[in-house]
Amino acid sequence: MNLLEQAKSIASDLIEMRRDLHRHPELAFQEVRTAEMVAEALNDLGYRVQTEIAITGVVADLDNGTGPKVALRADMDALPIQEINTHDFVSVNPGVMHACGHDAHVAGLIGAAKLLSKEREEGRLPPGSVRLIFQPSEESTDTEGKSGAMRMVEEGVMKGVTAIIGLHIISILPSGKIFFRAGPLMAGSEEIHIEVLGQSSHAAQPDLGVDALSLAAQGITETHQAVSDDLSPTESGVLTFGKIEGGTANNVLADRVTIEGTMRFFSEEVRDRLCRCLETSFNMLKASGAEVNIRIGPGYLPVINNPQVTEWVQDAAIDLVGDDAKIPVDPTTLAEDFSFLGREAPSTFFFLGAALPEPRMHHRPDFRIDESVIPIATATLAAGAIRILQEMNKKG
Repeated sequence: MNLLEQAKSIASDLIEMRRDLHRHPELAFQEVRTAEMVAEALNDLGYRVQTEIAITGVVADLDNGTGPKVALRADMDALPIQEINTHDFVSVNPGVMHACGHDAHVAGLIGAAKLLSKEREEGRLPPGSVRLIFQPSEESTDTEGKSGAMRMVEEGVMKGVTAIIGLHIISILPSGKIFFRAGPLMAGSEEIHIEVLGQSSHAAQPDLGVDALSLAAQGITETHQAVSDDLSPTESGVLTFGKIEGGTANNVLADRVTIEGTMRFFSEEVRDRLCRCLETSFNMLKASGAEVNIRIGPGYLPVINNPQVTEWVQDAAIDLVGDDAKIPVDPTTLAEDFSFLGREAPSTFFFLGAALPEPRMHHRPDFRIDESVIPIATATLAAGAIRILQEMNKKG
């Protein structure tokens, strides 16, 4: 049997594992039960397992002599959402739900661990090693503004890794189709926090105060105009404000306004220009008597796929599922902290379609996927790791 046939032979186990994880979702940096389940499974397969990495993360190594080290990553955390589905594996944790597919990612990577262990036992795994990274907290950051991937990099998880692969199941893309792209795939992001401080006065006497509300509106308008003027229509970058709060009464001049937003970009150069547009537009309010405080971040880097690694993994996937199952994909302004892992070594991140006949959106209380794609995730991850080991061993 090839790797996909092997994965399909354990499909019922993978789906049951995913459903168990779905029943017991855990929020960012709280994935204790999930981590214990992962560690037990990998210990049984002969991996060298480390736990409590980046608080609740798990790292496991499969050694097979001297050679490259290829990493495979799955994220483990759930979302603070109350599930409204009625199937028999709904979340038992009130207000917490796997509404993004991370439960399937974990099950898929454990499946890949099984296939790779078997390949080593039967002498088919190329020289080198495979590192499995089960990452906490992709969906959010901690009090220091750090996500799970950031923490894992800080703790040395990527040390010695020569390439890394990640995937995301997408509930609105055609089921069973695989979506690859070399170069920019997902945008970098930065949070925007602005405070405009003025001076209160009676609304009938605005000349005696500094109207923070009007000035904040001016800053927003100026920023949008600056971005429009600074970025070429062919460049990819966006800056959006989503929240503004200020004022206490209809007849009192607001003395404090807070604004929150986000920016998305595919290069550090565009990021710097967006920041400059924002800072210039709001700092000019100081000439009208306002005090302005701007904080940018925390944020994620863009996901930029290495062309060579992407080609190798794509070719391995085509060998499994056929060329007609591979579809090109355009960049998306969604963000992913896989980018911090991918910055440390050549990487590729791809999408696996898992849409039901009536697709369910991510981050919604009725989120669902076509579970039959989990064996494809399993086989593609394993095959990608093997192909990279083969190609890197050729290069010496």
